[in-house]
Amino acid sequence: MARDRPARPSIADVAAAAQVSVGTVSNALNRPEKVRPATRQRIEAAIAELGFAPNGSARRLRTGSLTAVGVVVLDVRNPFFTEMARGIEDQVEDRGWTLMLASSDQRVEREQRALDLFTEHGVAGVIAVPASEDLTALERLESRGTPVVLLDHPSPSAQLPSVAVDNVSGGRLAAAHLFGQGHRQLVMFNGPHSVRQCRDRWEGALAAAVGAGLDPAESVSQVLLDSMDIEGGAEAGRQWLAAHGGRQPEAVFCVNDLVGIGLQRALREAGFDPARSAIVGYDDTDLAREIALPLTSVVQPTYEMGRRAAGLLLQVRAQGVVEHVVFQPELVIRASSSPPGQS
Repeated sequence: MARDRPARPSIADVAAAAQVSVGTVSNALNRPEKVRPATRQRIEAAIAELGFAPNGSARRLRTGSLTAVGVVVLDVRNPFFTEMARGIEDQVEDRGWTLMLASSDQRVEREQRALDLFTEHGVAGVIAVPASEDLTALERLESRGTPVVLLDHPSPSAQLPSVAVDNVSGGRLAAAHLFGQGHRQLVMFNGPHSVRQCRDRWEGALAAAVGAGLDPAESVSQVLLDSMDIEGGAEAGRQWLAAHGGRQPEAVFCVNDLVGIGLQRALREAGFDPARSAIVGYDDTDLAREIALPLTSVVQPTYEMGRRAAGLLLQVRAQGVVEHVVFQPELVIRASSSPPGQS
């Protein structure tokens, strides 16, 4: 008969053994420089006795040093987020820190699992592109002593530093360009409005219609995607063609470049020339510039956003200073957004 496996010691067990609070143990794991050496030694002894932490965590406690930054983004497959991660990595490299990188796939529960993993490993801080507007888990992490920086998302809190882009302005730039080319019907291939970036870009598109003297309800429509990647864009394109009798869309504003590339694929699969639909993407990734019909795209300073987020994390740890940075987007015009009737 199999023997029951002993229960894994909890942080409360460590706190009881070391005769300190759970919060003190949490600080010792996450920000050991905030805990007095004598107290840290008692916690380390309790951890060793109970077998609570792996050797790596115990070593961090002994040295009082942290060696990793936890980074969680919406989708690590998207070059936009990998370029951000590179900016973070380059900024913290001189400190000898490494990254723990995770994708949330826009799911709050998956984001929470990543945060739990970061906490277990005792990261120096967390940089997060939030999966939703509910920032409770991130605010709780910060309140327990782990510095948190929001990336690609404005901060609603004075306690959470942030690096963001004005996505309303970006959506307005994209849609205004299409209306300025003479188009009067625009469809946005968009992600869920629970994601702040998607909602803001949609608001910008509506504002551009008003600015062009059009009724937004008549000139701007929306297709919500199952996934904001190439396959998601391709599937949305197939659904559009099926629902409109095989007619190409006149002008499409895509929530990101991957969706725009997927739309081009769907049009080619159906035997259409993608150049006869004006398409604008967002992020200005390398892929957008290198495909056969290069995408017009809204430019974000992706790498610099990552560097600034890492800089804010270092600043909070060293000085306790909270800062909020907002970049302004630009538009780069390429072959994918020609005026009506031109290819």
